[in-house]
Amino acid sequence: MTATNPTSGGPLTGLTVIELSHIMAGPTCGLMLADMGANVIKVEPYPDGDDTRRTVPPDINGESAAFMMMNRNKRGIALNLKTDGGKHVLKTLLKDADVLLENYRKGALEKLGFGYEVLQAENPDLIYCALSGFGRSGPYADRGGFDLIAQGMSGLMSITGEGAGRQPVKVGAPMTDITAGVLAAMGILAAYVHRLKTGQGQMVDTSLFEAGIIHTYWQSAIFLATGVSPGPMGSAHPLMAPYQAFQTKDGWINVGAANQANWARLLQVLQAEELGRDPRFIDNAGRINNLPELIEALAIYFRQRPTAEWLERLDASGVPAGPVLPIADMHADPQTQARQMVVDVEHSRLGSVKTMGLPVKFSETPGVIRRGAPLLGEHTREVLAEYGYREDAIDRLIDVGAVFAAP
Repeated sequence: MTATNPTSGGPLTGLTVIELSHIMAGPTCGLMLADMGANVIKVEPYPDGDDTRRTVPPDINGESAAFMMMNRNKRGIALNLKTDGGKHVLKTLLKDADVLLENYRKGALEKLGFGYEVLQAENPDLIYCALSGFGRSGPYADRGGFDLIAQGMSGLMSITGEGAGRQPVKVGAPMTDITAGVLAAMGILAAYVHRLKTGQGQMVDTSLFEAGIIHTYWQSAIFLATGVSPGPMGSAHPLMAPYQAFQTKDGWINVGAANQANWARLLQVLQAEELGRDPRFIDNAGRINNLPELIEALAIYFRQRPTAEWLERLDASGVPAGPVLPIADMHADPQTQARQMVVDVEHSRLGSVKTMGLPVKFSETPGVIRRGAPLLGEHTREVLAEYGYREDAIDRLIDVGAVFAAP
């Protein structure tokens, strides 16, 4: 499916974001804002660019698939911030910017003269968003941040996996990177609302560590109530049962029959009404307290029929259920297609490439995928010209290595 091009560019049309970020958390935030219409200018370090450009394989004809996924809808320029010319360009970009988004280590931009206090004095309505491993305060503020480390320290890896005694398992997706990016976008939008009311900018500070912690809401509730740290439960839920994956005759199926009404419906579908009379499974508390026995009893029934047949029966009865899909099948699923979550976008070198669609839909100001990820320095000339740089001035900056413009 090809991305549509409505006349509206999205609800954030007119918002200018200078993105000084790399890898994933910062670029995720920039991606969210760009998809909603913001003018996101991605500033990459010259000569190396975003590290994700070298995250290969996979690549598409030499272009990093990972970089293209995280940086569509942005314009890209390349600056050498170790030069006076590069610093002058960034200062020019930030003079009237709405948002600065950065995920450098604490102190890195301060050393270059672009700390929050300096920029806020020059542009009081600037929203400065700092994304880091552990946040700008606390004993770990100076540490670098990586998703794997954050998943471990936030408690996520202690509740992910098959069960007690097995090796630690991280969530397959870079959960804290992506969630931190979404939290940063949320924080920026909240700060933007405040600025619309007061004219005042502010610092927005979030981290991979906190992004992991918020995924432990249920498990933290259990600990705070009982003093016991919950452990991994496979696909099961710590507070509701049955709510997990079951093996069928030919695959796996997720079933969410946690409340009493759905529990009764499930037993009808399975033709296992006797389990409803079992005193161990009378209510949710009993089912949670006797979860291993419950799973064993239900597993016998689910293995008797193929996934498709169970899905048809469960859907007809109103019991929430769904298949466990590989990524390829998820992409081909009719709901994925109907929601335009896999779309085509034009890349300046590769032509049409596939990317993920916009996860939030707006009735009046729909977002749009306008362009593919930029080549290194692809829009340097275009952006500098918009900020008043003459062609000969841009040429001089290129000649001295302060900026790079793609041929």
